[in-house]
Amino acid sequence: MTLTQETLRQTPVFGIAGNFAEHLNQAGEDADFVEVKTEDDKAPKGMFPIYIPGHPSFLGTYPLSNERIQADFSHPINVQMEPEICVLFDVVYNDDGDITQLNAKAFSAFNDCSIRRPNASKISQKKNWGESCTGISNQWVEIDRFDKGGILDHYHITSFLKRADDVEAYGMDSPVLGYNYFYRTLKDWMVKTFNQQTDFGPLEQLSPMLAEAGHPKQIIVTLGATRYTPFGETGYLKAGDRIGVFVYDKNAVSEAEVETYFKNDTLPANFKGSALIQSVTDTE
Repeated sequence: MTLTQETLRQTPVFGIAGNFAEHLNQAGEDADFVEVKTEDDKAPKGMFPIYIPGHPSFLGTYPLSNERIQADFSHPINVQMEPEICVLFDVVYNDDGDITQLNAKAFSAFNDCSIRRPNASKISQKKNWGESCTGISNQWVEIDRFDKGGILDHYHITSFLKRADDVEAYGMDSPVLGYNYFYRTLKDWMVKTFNQQTDFGPLEQLSPMLAEAGHPKQIIVTLGATRYTPFGETGYLKAGDRIGVFVYDKNAVSEAEVETYFKNDTLPANFKGSALIQSVTDTE
């Protein structure tokens, strides 16, 4: 399955904060959410916009690329890969414009790349800083059922960075089932969050954004970044790096094989999963 550039440019993209244990702490963003109260200890902290087509702010800039991450490296900057999975959902609304249902259609690998800006008032300000600042694979895998027993039960997320001839694991190899909230619990939480989240702390009210976008029939939601390896936790990106995020079928391929594919640039055409490989470039 593929999504055309035209379709992607018309599809809003949102992210979920705090859906993998310890990630916010590793990313140095846990303090941003200290005043945000959740339903339980495992619940995500909230959702944030990454791209809203036609929005008059920076959120209207199309940030997705399956080839590169670009940033201005002419001054000190802490840019960090965020390896995760994103899901394409069909959206159902009621007459009041509230979301009543989200139906998962397909998934792909995603790099919710972030600039660590300690003074940013909203998390979205760390996510969209211009064109080609976020990564999305062009390999989409159809979802048979977004529930236990479905295709996602045996998929893992892993990621790597290649600098010169050295390859480092960036995110911990993690089962997709390792998300704090997933399947029905996650969908119910997202429906409630889209409809009820208010502008508070690092979070923004989302329902007006959906209304401004014309209540789109489809949205992309990236479900949250995995924990970092010791290298990834402090290994900020540099121009010239090559980075990869892989969502792979654990029953068909091993993490070691995926690393070899990335290291040797030999990803097979029949790779069982979704791969995102990007070059890091300087905008100057």
